[in-house]
Amino acid sequence: MKIWIALLALALDQGSKIAVTGWMQRGESLPVVGDLIRLTYIHNPGAVFGLTFGGRSLHLTLSLLALGLVVAVLRKTPAEERRAHVGLSMILGGAVGNMIDRVRIGEVIDFLDLGVGKFRWYIFNVADAFVTVGVLALVTAYLFKSHESQAQSPGSQAQGSDSG
Repeated sequence: MKIWIALLALALDQGSKIAVTGWMQRGESLPVVGDLIRLTYIHNPGAVFGLTFGGRSLHLTLSLLALGLVVAVLRKTPAEERRAHVGLSMILGGAVGNMIDRVRIGEVIDFLDLGVGKFRWYIFNVADAFVTVGVLALVTAYLFKSHESQAQSPGSQAQGSDSG
């Protein structure tokens, strides 16, 4: 298990949220790179991408179930599958970061705001970024594993031809 990756994700997430809540007022928006990247401090009571279904208890329950699943898969993943361990560890750290917000204040602190003009992406946080990159790492790990398994299977290796 790459626990240091999960701890790094958690520390960066919580540190950035402490900084934003200490320096900014809720609803405030500051340009970082013109209009392309802004810091916009909001609270998200919903799930990923601001989706709302059920209430706080349902979001917390689903978050706990997802955390349990990530930990279970991480524990069952062989140590030599490094890409999968990295991805799962990133997901774990990000999920714990957002879970801390949900338990502490009932909502998730978001502040990373990307886009051009009125065309903006959903406002997100460092934990969300770690989860997203972790999912991509996990998908590539399983795609490469699947590809490598096919390349190593006996039916996929070149056989000598009898028609010579």
